[in-house]
Amino acid sequence: MLENLFKDLSLIYPEIIVSVTLLLVVLFDLIYDKNKTIIPYLGLIGLFAALFYSLGSVDIETHAFIIGDTGNKFGLLSLDPFGNYFRIIILITSILIIFFTKSSSEIHSISERSGEFYTLLLGMVLGMMFMVSASDLIMIYISVEILSLSSYVLTGFTKLRDRDSEASLKYLIYGSASSGIMLFGMSLIYGLIGSTNIYEINEVLQTTSINSIIYSFALILIFAGIGFKISAAPFHFWTPDVYEGAPISITAFLSVASKAAGFALLIRFVKVTFLADNIEGNWILLQGFDWQNFLIIISVLTMTLGNFAALWQDNLKRMLAYSSIAHAGYMLLGIAVLTDQGLLAVMIYFLVYLLMNIGAFYIVMIIANNIGSENINDYNKLGSAAPFLGVSLTIFLISLTGLPPTAGFISKLYIFIALLDVKMIAVAVIAVLNSVVSLYYYIRVLKHMFINETDKTVPEIKVSLNDVVFILILLVPTLILGVYFSPIVDFAQAFLSILVN
Repeated sequence: MLENLFKDLSLIYPEIIVSVTLLLVVLFDLIYDKNKTIIPYLGLIGLFAALFYSLGSVDIETHAFIIGDTGNKFGLLSLDPFGNYFRIIILITSILIIFFTKSSSEIHSISERSGEFYTLLLGMVLGMMFMVSASDLIMIYISVEILSLSSYVLTGFTKLRDRDSEASLKYLIYGSASSGIMLFGMSLIYGLIGSTNIYEINEVLQTTSINSIIYSFALILIFAGIGFKISAAPFHFWTPDVYEGAPISITAFLSVASKAAGFALLIRFVKVTFLADNIEGNWILLQGFDWQNFLIIISVLTMTLGNFAALWQDNLKRMLAYSSIAHAGYMLLGIAVLTDQGLLAVMIYFLVYLLMNIGAFYIVMIIANNIGSENINDYNKLGSAAPFLGVSLTIFLISLTGLPPTAGFISKLYIFIALLDVKMIAVAVIAVLNSVVSLYYYIRVLKHMFINETDKTVPEIKVSLNDVVFILILLVPTLILGVYFSPIVDFAQAFLSILVN
């Protein structure tokens, strides 16, 4: 038994590295109670080590932590290239966010509590890393809660404004409700099938008929919990308030890493639990619940609500929150096509989304540090005062719109190709029209920065060398991958042999 345990532990070295790093952060926080400067660097070392190991574990395809009788071949975790891809996305995002926090005046204001801050941040990372590999309903719920409990606290951690505490409280209430709803749906599935392992559930569903009404109701409840994490409508209502109230670094982290973990969980849940056959990359799902039409409705609703609500926003963080909701809708379409091509499109989209979204949030943070505002009306003529920031934000927003020659165009192009491959012409048209709508509110920001006049004195924007380097790290790939995108496609395809049997 111990031999099996050590073997299983050897399969989750990245998670163990992050766990040890978390403990070391707590320990160093206690030892160096006056000087906290070493703590973020300690976190970076642990995350880089976990990333290094993950990049070297591309070919692992097995199950870990098998419970029950000796004949059982499925475990709590499934280690495969698919999960490893999203683990890498999460780790890269986490590393960027720690560099992000080094320039954040909000995080500097709570430097005496930075030990707790980075401990909670690493707790979020750990929960997300388990989410992308979880193959048991119990493990799914535990990993979601590890992520959620840390994120609830981090949302209101700075306590600089009333809206911080309000955002944290709303997130806690909505998140607790969604977790409870998801857990109730899982209990119904267990009652119907007698197992919590998604592979075993698939085997039972292929050979046994069950009550279709309760079964469908349970799946909708489970999706409510996952949909909350990915900000899918109608479970998106927490996102604008939380994104606006949280520190900008945490907002950026939630918008990319948390969403990536949620999508990885949703894809594994749908494909493993309900797959009947895979014919030349086309998923044939089991009868009983129409996942395709359900996901199409949710995705169209999500992108439409996100884009149209963003039109009226004056706060940049709130606008980017609704933009994030809309992007979740585009990515849901990649799952809704139920093909490997659609899955490849989602994987490409996330890598590009990481670059352009964190870049946009970082520039919003730099401007907020200097002018003390995130309101669009205070951006008038800032493009002239800080041309580097203005041009960089322009490129990131153009990429978020999905226009060439940026990487955002390639990410949306692959979504549209996946839709056209399965003859979803009407859905593709709706997605294109939504992209046109998004162009308006992104261009509105640029209009304020470069065209609108102002009666006020345009404030001086200080941009440090570190800021320039960080922005260029995100900006250069956003431009290069827009014209030379084969590396990102090849990288995603290398991980596409997904979901170990």
